[in-house]
Amino acid sequence: MRENQQEDFPGADRHSDADRGNTNNSAPQSTSRVVENTNPLSEGNGAAQLTRRSFLMWVGSSGAATALPAAAASAFAAPMAASAPVTMDPGLVNVRLTVNDVVRDAQVDVRTSLLDYLRENLQLTGTKKGCDHGQCGACTVHVNGRRVNSCLSFVAMHDGDTVTTIEGLGTPDRMHPMQAAFVAHDGLQCGYCTAGQIMSATALLKEPCGRGDADIKEAMSGNICRCGAYSNIVAAIRQVRDAT
Repeated sequence: MRENQQEDFPGADRHSDADRGNTNNSAPQSTSRVVENTNPLSEGNGAAQLTRRSFLMWVGSSGAATALPAAAASAFAAPMAASAPVTMDPGLVNVRLTVNDVVRDAQVDVRTSLLDYLRENLQLTGTKKGCDHGQCGACTVHVNGRRVNSCLSFVAMHDGDTVTTIEGLGTPDRMHPMQAAFVAHDGLQCGYCTAGQIMSATALLKEPCGRGDADIKEAMSGNICRCGAYSNIVAAIRQVRDAT
């Protein structure tokens, strides 16, 4: 019974009881045997066993199998790369704008807003970034003569358009009548919203708007003045409208 148990136990000594009792000095007639399997996995007691030799053979054969396709692919890589056409980054787009009477060619990210393009690329910082959600009107510019919240408009949408910012409306030496009216009626306090207010008020002159103060307030409702200079702003707009 003991000998059968040893035979069933993996790696057990194969010596018989008679060999164990042999007390002479000669080498034992039977020794333990280790059998290497040439297969990567050998079954023993229902469990997979991996020997050193089979592992090295398996790695060598799998490495040779994968090396050939890689070598074949590299042989064609150089001519294919040389013949491939050079393409522009799909995230970039070429645009041409006329900004303040100057033609501008640019390659910009498709996600760039018109506001960021004007401020960051062209350094036209008179257009302000207020809420960046189209709610305050500080970023108002003219696109083809109409007022637009530039923070909500991608520059890629305006290829071929004409854009006017507060810098293109007038200068300190030659102010637009609306700019002069804002100064005369003190239609500003901190001044952060003033550029957007003036651009919106100038566009209002060409829009169908009633003559009353309530009509002006409604047309200017998209431009917020946190300082509360609304009455002075309305007075400035009314002066310019009455003069035209």
